[in-house]
Amino acid sequence: MRIGACLVALLLASTAPAQEPGTYHRAPDAIARILEAPPTPAVAVSPDHRTLAILGRENLPSIANLSKPILRLAGYRIDPATNGQAEMRVQWLDALGFKDIATGRTVQVQLPTGTRFAAPDWSPDGARLAFYAQEPDGLSLWIAERSGAARRVASGLNGTFGTPFAWTPDSQALIAYMVPTGRGAAPVATTIPAGPVVQESMGRVSAARTYEDLLRNRHDEALFDHYFTGQLVRIDIAGTARPIGQPGLITDFSVSPDGRYLLTARLKRPYSYLLPAGYFPTEIAVSTIDGQPVRTLVDRPLADDLPVDFDATVKGPREAEWRADAPATLVWAEALDGGDPKAKVAFHDRILMQPAPFSAAPVELAQTPARYGGILWGNDDFALVVDREWRTRTEHRIGVAPARPGQTRALLTRNYQDQYGDPGLPMTEENAAGKPVMRFTPARDAVYVTGDGATKAGAFPFLATMPVAGGGQKRLWTAQAPYYETVVALLDDRGERMLTRRESAKLAPNYMLRTVRGGKARPITDFADPAPVFAGVRQQTITYNRADGLPLSGSLYLPAGYDAKRDGPLPTLLWAYPAEYTDAKVAGQTVDQGNRFVRPRGISHLFLLTQGYAILDNPAMPIIGEGGAEANDTYVKQLREDAQAAVDAVVRLGVGDRTRMAVGGHSYGAFMTANLLAHTDLFRAGIARSGAYNRTLTPFGFQAEQRTYWQATPTYTEMSPFTYADRIKEPILLIHGAADDNSGTFPIQSERMYAALKGNGATVRYVVLPNEAHGYRALESTSETLWQMTDWLDRYVKPKAATTPAATTPAAGQ
Repeated sequence: MRIGACLVALLLASTAPAQEPGTYHRAPDAIARILEAPPTPAVAVSPDHRTLAILGRENLPSIANLSKPILRLAGYRIDPATNGQAEMRVQWLDALGFKDIATGRTVQVQLPTGTRFAAPDWSPDGARLAFYAQEPDGLSLWIAERSGAARRVASGLNGTFGTPFAWTPDSQALIAYMVPTGRGAAPVATTIPAGPVVQESMGRVSAARTYEDLLRNRHDEALFDHYFTGQLVRIDIAGTARPIGQPGLITDFSVSPDGRYLLTARLKRPYSYLLPAGYFPTEIAVSTIDGQPVRTLVDRPLADDLPVDFDATVKGPREAEWRADAPATLVWAEALDGGDPKAKVAFHDRILMQPAPFSAAPVELAQTPARYGGILWGNDDFALVVDREWRTRTEHRIGVAPARPGQTRALLTRNYQDQYGDPGLPMTEENAAGKPVMRFTPARDAVYVTGDGATKAGAFPFLATMPVAGGGQKRLWTAQAPYYETVVALLDDRGERMLTRRESAKLAPNYMLRTVRGGKARPITDFADPAPVFAGVRQQTITYNRADGLPLSGSLYLPAGYDAKRDGPLPTLLWAYPAEYTDAKVAGQTVDQGNRFVRPRGISHLFLLTQGYAILDNPAMPIIGEGGAEANDTYVKQLREDAQAAVDAVVRLGVGDRTRMAVGGHSYGAFMTANLLAHTDLFRAGIARSGAYNRTLTPFGFQAEQRTYWQATPTYTEMSPFTYADRIKEPILLIHGAADDNSGTFPIQSERMYAALKGNGATVRYVVLPNEAHGYRALESTSETLWQMTDWLDRYVKPKAATTPAATTPAAGQ
């Protein structure tokens, strides 16, 4: 698209004609056509690396689908008609094909017309793919063969806790979580209360962050029991079913690698009205594969006494799992600090192992300096333990030998926000039992590692080997400009052939077959550009300095056909999201994004490029607290300096018009937007989506803030743009999903901010999107959001002469 002469027309265009109040707007045509186009398929590689499952993704759901009745219980949102997760929580797929990697031959799986399915999962032997499908009155379990045949093997799955099935290690059956037989009708609420809802606390500290969708009364408890209770069932590939154990609130289950035992986590009473289900009393236990009790690992009470710190955790065993490379060894973590990360101890966690038959005392595999974050399994001689400390952003990597518990060696200590110093992670692949294990070199003395390869010049993913005995990595292959190419899988035991996913600024992502030693890559897929109208958009990473000398950067996008000399400076939108750091050197790292393929989807602000705006995307907004200082104590000052540097940078390039700057963001970016309008005069207008503006409504911490309101009252007050609503004179557009499910961003945040702005005479529009959560899903809501954003900027930012709010025509429905 050329804009020379047509740019002038765009900049002078009037707003869209008003339509009937209370109806959805269609986004500008150039945007709407992209929204309505089918998205690029997803891909799942089989464990034997022979086949790609090509997964057609359903486009944005309709508002009708999103408006189906749901229940909000204990932090979950479910569809009572299907006993599955609510529409807003599932990415549905609508087509399935199998592509042979060696020959390129594709077989399309014939599914019933209108089938919507999710959670595709290859069997450990790679022969079949299982998934669950949505029926009018429930969820069903399906198996598809690589030949293209597909069949339903069970109905009545219980998907309330998530994916309701898992393969057995022998690939001959699945364990499914199902609605109990003869469950009966759901509890019916009475209109006459039996009494008040009473909660009390007897002097015990029990702080909790703000959560959505909690239980409220006895009827909610009864609904939770009814819909979430399930029965584990073994279903063989022919469809024969056999119950396992007793029904319960089973949040998680996994089969031991040898197929003999089952590890489960069950919720128990009493429930909480202040915390989601993850904090409810929990029993973690081992049974035989047919449900006979073997070992109860822990039966812990309600976790309502945790500190609010991010690294706080429960007392006793947690994060239980099977050792992936052993027949049946139970592994779990326990806090050595009582669950309080502020405790002054040398080690905060320990990792314990106990092999079947689970009668001997557990052995200690390792202790971790910070909070345990997970373990990558390999063999008896090597596993990799990772821990992290939030306060300092420190990560430790520790090598352990499972055959020699207690023998550990420190491999790495790093700031996990450091992009330049990121060594990547070992590659994992599923073993014969379907469990992920690290990929060793043929000599078994090293593991293969992949990483993003971030440098100032760009990110160039790599393949390397890491000696298990310690020492430096050896690079085997690195992506070359102009490509961003990630390693998906190694295709042979020698690590010579690999499957990659390659893209560039001009080439859509596709899968390639190549050798590690170089040579020409062979395409396996041929996915087209989903939005060719963006092919002419120019993107460049710009770098600049903050007033204190801190280097910053952002991705500058310019409309297709734009010529700075011919067209002059453009109205410009800065779209950002602040981030907290403990190290200024890390905060100032720049990674050029010039080798990435960028096409907007959903409610992306980048769609505004089609409307004649320049966009500075993700300009760095670091908030730094070094030497133990709290970053948020200087939040407003640092935010002002970040924004001033970004505005100056685009103006200095001659593409941004200082008098026509807008700022916007989503969630914490909306919080940032309101603060910048309150504390600077840099912007003519702002767009704030799904934000939180009054921190007294999140008194036990928010975002990266661990202190409570009573520990940091001045910071909470000064960071809240609600406090300074009377200073916001520039027009601000507030958008919020009426069913926001994000912690802290209750819709009341925007409701009360709108009231404060309106009461102080601000120019403000408040748009509530029915039935939408924190991220907006429905096609109608997406289109409305982009129409509102375009209309707002066209009114208050695009005109070269400042628009007087009183002289504008109110938007339809306002």
